[in-house]
Amino acid sequence: MRADRTKPEMPLDPVGKRVSCGGERATVRYVGHVPPYEGLWIGVEWDNPERGKHDGSHEGMQYFTCRNPKGGSFVRPVKVSFGVDFLTAFYMTYQFSTEKVLSEEISISSKRLEWFAVQERRFESLPSIVLNHCEVNGPGAPGEIRKTTPNVQWLDLSGSLVSTWEDVAAITEQLENLEGLQLSVNRISLTSDPWAHLRAFGNLKVLALNTCDITWLQILECAPMWPQLEDLSVENNNITELQRPEGVLETLKCLNLSCNALMQESVCRLSTLPRLEQLDLSSTRLSFVQLEDAAQAGCTAIFPALACLNLDHNNISEVRLLLHAQLEHLWIYGLCFHLMWCVVNELAKIPFLVKLSCRDNKLPSIDGNPNTVNQIIIAKLGQLIYLNNSEINSEERKGAELDYIKLFGEQWLKAGEPGQPSIAFTRQHPRYQTLIDKYGAPDEGELKKQEPFALKNQLLKITFVFPDDTNQKPIEKKLPASMVVQKVKGLLHRLLKVPSSDLRLTYTSHKMLGTEFDMDGDLKTLQFYSIEDGDQVLVRWS
Repeated sequence: MRADRTKPEMPLDPVGKRVSCGGERATVRYVGHVPPYEGLWIGVEWDNPERGKHDGSHEGMQYFTCRNPKGGSFVRPVKVSFGVDFLTAFYMTYQFSTEKVLSEEISISSKRLEWFAVQERRFESLPSIVLNHCEVNGPGAPGEIRKTTPNVQWLDLSGSLVSTWEDVAAITEQLENLEGLQLSVNRISLTSDPWAHLRAFGNLKVLALNTCDITWLQILECAPMWPQLEDLSVENNNITELQRPEGVLETLKCLNLSCNALMQESVCRLSTLPRLEQLDLSSTRLSFVQLEDAAQAGCTAIFPALACLNLDHNNISEVRLLLHAQLEHLWIYGLCFHLMWCVVNELAKIPFLVKLSCRDNKLPSIDGNPNTVNQIIIAKLGQLIYLNNSEINSEERKGAELDYIKLFGEQWLKAGEPGQPSIAFTRQHPRYQTLIDKYGAPDEGELKKQEPFALKNQLLKITFVFPDDTNQKPIEKKLPASMVVQKVKGLLHRLLKVPSSDLRLTYTSHKMLGTEFDMDGDLKTLQFYSIEDGDQVLVRWS
């Protein structure tokens, strides 16, 4: 829906207001003349900086400033829309397409809600309103929203033109039953007094602020407005450092921080949230996860209610999990072969873990059987009930545990006297002796000859690409999986005439396109990083 622009109206205080222009969103930073051109101009800072042309200056004169040097433009007033009030947008949407709207779905945070056609087709009966990208700029006449749509519980104002939290509060305070609010893809200025808006958001339980270009500190400053909030989604924002919530968000159960470049050492500051059950840290560029020792990080409690943790699509090289937590479900993808086994041994110590999702990790087949990996996970994690969303039945568990005994039985026999295996073997297979006590020791004829995870003699076809040097063509080589990174750099030094010490290597897997994994251990092999035939190694140098 587009607001009528045939007779554009300029607000009395346009600077700071949100506008739409040519399908793009922007914030007004200047209104006035721009010599030598005649007439009135509006200086805008675009949400998408690639849409702009300059930094707010013209011919040496600075009219306004932008965060991005190419984020600004001057446009004529007739080209922009300042939007419409809530009820104007509502009538334009619902009077013309009531049937369509009533059957729509809305996604607020992790909750997907289906709009059902109420029996009485009256606006007063609507439980939800969807006005996404409808250029809503404010409430309109006082009290009219309350009269027209008094029973709304869910509201979608994503991609609107509201510019301040005061604008939002003036709408929501008239919706006394409001529990879910979608405000993604907006740019909303901070309020000077969040406590003044407690009534406007007093019943709010679900809030989505995805792609709003906000920081975590700004979220904490606004948090006093949301005293009952349980589900907060702030993915794809400008969040890097996480400050500890002090006296706010204490009712929060679900937090989505995905697609933010987080400072990993600050993650543990969230551990003081007393009711947090689900934490989504997917695609946050974490290279290690250390949630186990809150005391060292200055925390006083360690995620006391956490049950589900999502570490999907991170370049993780070290994992130290919170072993005492109530963790019930873990999503963990993107781990190399070596790390996955380290994590599985750690997970065995978490008594409440019943669901594990790890389908997309780079795990090779073992003993020629790709299913053996899942069998080992099942055998190692006696408390597990679901693996990759499939329930583990009693026969599957028994078969996995018996195969596990046979697969590592030869190592067990060599590791010491029966019933007294070596410390090294017990560390790698902490549950093995328990399974021996359960099923009995394997006969020598039952033992499976296996070369545990050996790919030493395999030649890998690897393509070296050079993302920072467009003139350098890709180079394809066949290398042994046992080759260490140091020797790979030596090969590249001979090919490129670049000092080995200046080279930085990462790789991408054809199984996980778009994700780069660091190769920062010079003495570690290609096999260690689970590099497979057909993968690419990205070469950069300083």
